[in-house]
Amino acid sequence: MPENTGHKAHGGAGNRAKGTYQDRDKPSQIRFSNISAGKAVADAIRTSLGPKGMDKMLVELSKAQDIEAGDGTTSVVVIAGALLDACSRLLQKGIHPTIISESFQKALEKGIEVLTNMAQPVELSDRETLLNSATTSLNSKVVCQYSSLLSPMSVDAVMKVIDPSMANSVDLRDIKIVKKLGGTIDDCELVEGLVLTQKVANTGVTRVEKAKIGLIQFCLSAPKTDMDNQIVVSDYAQMDRVLREERAYILNLVKQIKKAGCNVLLIQKSILRDALSDLALHFLNKMKIMVVKDIEREDIEFICKTIGTKPVAHIDQFTPDMLGSAELAEEVNLNGSGKLIKITGCTNPGKTVTIVVRGSNKLVLEEAERSIHDALCVIRCLVKKRALIAGGGAPEIELALRLNEYARTLKGMDSYCVRAYGDALEVIPSTLAENAGLNPISTVTELRNRHAQGEKTAGINVRKGGISNILEELVVQPLLVSVSALTLATETVRSILKIDDVVSSVCITFLLINARIGGNTDDTISCFYHLVI
Repeated sequence: MPENTGHKAHGGAGNRAKGTYQDRDKPSQIRFSNISAGKAVADAIRTSLGPKGMDKMLVELSKAQDIEAGDGTTSVVVIAGALLDACSRLLQKGIHPTIISESFQKALEKGIEVLTNMAQPVELSDRETLLNSATTSLNSKVVCQYSSLLSPMSVDAVMKVIDPSMANSVDLRDIKIVKKLGGTIDDCELVEGLVLTQKVANTGVTRVEKAKIGLIQFCLSAPKTDMDNQIVVSDYAQMDRVLREERAYILNLVKQIKKAGCNVLLIQKSILRDALSDLALHFLNKMKIMVVKDIEREDIEFICKTIGTKPVAHIDQFTPDMLGSAELAEEVNLNGSGKLIKITGCTNPGKTVTIVVRGSNKLVLEEAERSIHDALCVIRCLVKKRALIAGGGAPEIELALRLNEYARTLKGMDSYCVRAYGDALEVIPSTLAENAGLNPISTVTELRNRHAQGEKTAGINVRKGGISNILEELVVQPLLVSVSALTLATETVRSILKIDDVVSSVCITFLLINARIGGNTDDTISCFYHLVI
C-alpha cells in the first residue's frame, strides 16, 4: 500500500511537471486572446466614426480620451484596434513582444513630432477658427444640423469663463448645463447668470427686481429632538402653548431673514426633516420674499460662485454681507413645457455661465447635452494647446507616410515594427471613406498619392464624396485631440502586449479574503497552487 501511494504521488508530480513543459505556448496564446478581444471592440464601433457614422459606444479607452481631450473617443478605439491587428501579425512572424512595444514607443514619439510640425498655431481671439473647430466636432453628432446655433454658444460659454490672455485650461464646472424637457434644440440658450429647474415655493412672488439673495442650509421648521422620540400632549392648554411656541420660533427666524434685507431665499434640501414648513412659507409670503427650496448640495458651490452669495448654516450668521445681489430674479414660463427660475444681472458675478438645453424627448436632450459637452471640450483643447490640424483623415495618412520614411532609417526588427505601426494608422481614412459610401481602397490610395506630392492638408470630403483640401472645407480639429488619441491608443496596446497570463478571479478572491481574516501565508500559497493546478 505505501508503495502504491508513493507511486501515485510521484506520478502526480510528474504529470504536473510534464504539464508545465507543455504550457510554454500559453503566454503567446494569452496575448493573441487579448488582442482578439481588443480588435473585436474596435471593429464593433468602427461604423460610428465620422459625420456619416452610427452612434457611439464608449469603452474604457474612449473614457480616458474623453477625460483628456473630450473628443476623438471613437478614433482612439479604432486606432487601438488597428495597432492590435498589427501586433497580431508581428507576433505571428516570431517578433518578441518587448521589441514590438519599444518600436511602437519610437513610432509614437516620431508621430507626435510629425503632428506638431504640421499643426497651425491659433489665437483665442480668432473667433472664426474656434467656431470651425466646434462645428467639426458637432458634424459627427445626431444634432449636427443645429451646429450653427450650438457652436457659437459653446465658444461664447468658454470665452466668458476664462481670461484669454492668461488661461492655459478651462474648468468645465464653471459652465453648467441645465436640461429641460420640452421645446426643440432651437430653444437652447446661453444665460449669463443662474438658472434653476426648481419651482418657486410661494406662487405669490414670482418676480423680484433688485434681488438680495440668501442661501440657507438650516431648516425653517419646528425643531426636533436629537433622538427619534415621540412627545404625547394630552392637555389642550399645553397643546395650544406648543403651537404658539412653534409659531413664535418660526416667525422669529423669518423676521431675522427679512431684517438682513433678503427678498429671494434659496433653501438647501434637507434629509433630516422638512426644510420648509407651511407656516414658514406663509410668513415668507406675507413678507414678499421669493422662496426656492430643494437646492441640491452639489449645486451650492456653483450658485455661490455665480451670484456672489455665501451659504449660511445658522440663523445667527444670516447678515447682509452674506447675501448676493442681482438685477432680476424671476420665474419664466416655457410655453407650456414647464418653468425655470432665472437670476440675471449679478452685481459681483463669478466667471460662470449656464447653458439651457431643450429637447422634445429624453433621447434628443441627452444627445444635445453630450454634443455641447464635446464642443466645449474642443475649445478647451485649444486653450490648453493652441494649435490646429486638418481633419478628414489627413493627419493619419501624413503620419503613415512619414513613419514609413522613418522606418527606412532604422535597422533590424525596429524598422519592420515602425512600418507596421504607420500602416495601421491608415484605418482612420479607410473607415471614414467606408462609412461615407466611398471605395476605401481607391480613396485611401488617391489620398496617399496626394500626400506624397506634398499636399499635407488633403483629406476625405464626405459631403462631396472625394478628396479635397480639407482646410478649405473648414474641417479642423485641435492638435491635442490627435496627440492624445495616438498616445492613449499606443499605451493601451503596449500594456496588452505585456500581459502573458490570466489568473482566475476565484483565486484572487480567495487570496483577498484570506489576507483580510489574517490567514496563514503558507496555507494561502498552498491553496492558491492547488487551485491553479
